[in-house]
Amino acid sequence: MHKQRVVIIGAGIAGLAAALDLSAKGLEVLVFEGGSEPGGKMRQVAIGDVRIDAGPTVFTMRWVFDELFATAGALLEAHLTLKPLDVLARHAWSTGGSLDLFADVDRSADAIGDFAGKQAAQGYRDFCREAARVYRSLEPTFIKSQRPTVPSLISGFGIGGIADLLRAQPFVVMWQELGKYFKDPRLRQLFGRYATYCGSSPFLAPATLMLVAHVEQDGVWRIEGGMQKLAFALEGLAKKHGAKFHYNSKVKSIVVDRGRACGVVLDTGEMIDAAAIISNADTAALPAGLFGLAAKPAVRPIPPSERSLSAITWALVAETEGFPLSHHTVFFSDDYKSEFDQIVMRAAPPIQPTVYVCAQDRAGEESPRAQKPERLFIITNAPARGDTTTTEAWEIAKCEQQTFGRLEGLGLTVRRSPDQTLARTPTDFERLYPATGGALYGPASHGWAASFRREGSTSRIPGLYLASGSAHPGPGVPMAAMSGRLAAAQVLTDFSSRGRSRPAAMLGGMSMP
Repeated sequence: MHKQRVVIIGAGIAGLAAALDLSAKGLEVLVFEGGSEPGGKMRQVAIGDVRIDAGPTVFTMRWVFDELFATAGALLEAHLTLKPLDVLARHAWSTGGSLDLFADVDRSADAIGDFAGKQAAQGYRDFCREAARVYRSLEPTFIKSQRPTVPSLISGFGIGGIADLLRAQPFVVMWQELGKYFKDPRLRQLFGRYATYCGSSPFLAPATLMLVAHVEQDGVWRIEGGMQKLAFALEGLAKKHGAKFHYNSKVKSIVVDRGRACGVVLDTGEMIDAAAIISNADTAALPAGLFGLAAKPAVRPIPPSERSLSAITWALVAETEGFPLSHHTVFFSDDYKSEFDQIVMRAAPPIQPTVYVCAQDRAGEESPRAQKPERLFIITNAPARGDTTTTEAWEIAKCEQQTFGRLEGLGLTVRRSPDQTLARTPTDFERLYPATGGALYGPASHGWAASFRREGSTSRIPGLYLASGSAHPGPGVPMAAMSGRLAAAQVLTDFSSRGRSRPAAMLGGMSMP
């Protein structure tokens, strides 16, 4: 056996981050990816000769990647061209008005004051301060740590900091807490939407998720060439440090010998031995038996009731007119509570969805089009039932009619054609990410205990580690990258304790309990 060989299953963002950290430390790293290129959910689709981002569209928490690249002796800006957005997002309602949030808090407060009055502007400032405080409290004790528990979190805060922990409002529902800051239902809806960044309902998620607003307020960037450029940059840097990537190479099973993971078997029948294995698949794939019977006990099964949101999406090239799109634009439904009741409680797509549009050729405050027609990626939330309910063609057509009708009603005309449009449903996402039902964010963050149920870096099988947006610290591009870094740090720590590697240094300032 190769004592310092690490096999990584999957070249998603977490797998790439782990591969870079481990290869930079001199370990032998082999990455096996069933697809043809890196990125995982950070993917592009082709419509003719045009490539469109069809996964994550928001780049935040830049410091995560500055640290990751620096640990490997590189500068982020030497590999990617990042453009900060002055308009974080544009928002529209049929009940009246549109509102831009800016990278500058004062500009946003002024805009909110014009939109909903002086009291709303002050509420926004108070909300920003509280969201920043919650983030600062949880970054070292929760986000950067290996899988936290309630006792470890309290210990991290210290006796004097328990009040700060309680002020993070883990026991209060987000929608309820937002009412303290925003009386205007449109603003409550706007900031409640941040729960969906974690694939969750603002009517069930804890108020702690207000920290997402601070993350976005701290900066949103656009990556020149698309989000997948980040994946290629990480892959290239990991290769420079010796990591080897094998695409169109699916892992059929994880080998467990005497209670310890010791290798993988590929779909070709070839066995690859390893001292450690990092699974960059959704954690639900393991108990579902997708990596063999021996690996099923690695984590607890995730019941369908705990799944995060899925989506119905459209990637398209089309001409638009009417409503002035920004790079990120959200068209809200008239009844947010009903929308999430239909998705979460009834497991059905909403009759009137909130619609997110990423206009990928637009940037800047005035949002001019770079070309016409333009590239669009459109998302509506849907239940993660793609493994039990097949989305039929007529259902897709109905959802499309409702979605684009909603846009038309709010002033945006999208002149689309079938040959320039690619739709994806929970059924499609289940095929891409088996055992998830099409859930795109792992388990939902519903209730105060949800974050503590999320799997950490270590599984129940020694030698098998977990790294993905479905594991701690959670979904989203930067959080998934941190998951990969935490897994790599744990591998190095375990190797060190077993006398199989030199002592592990802290990776990019990671805080380990």
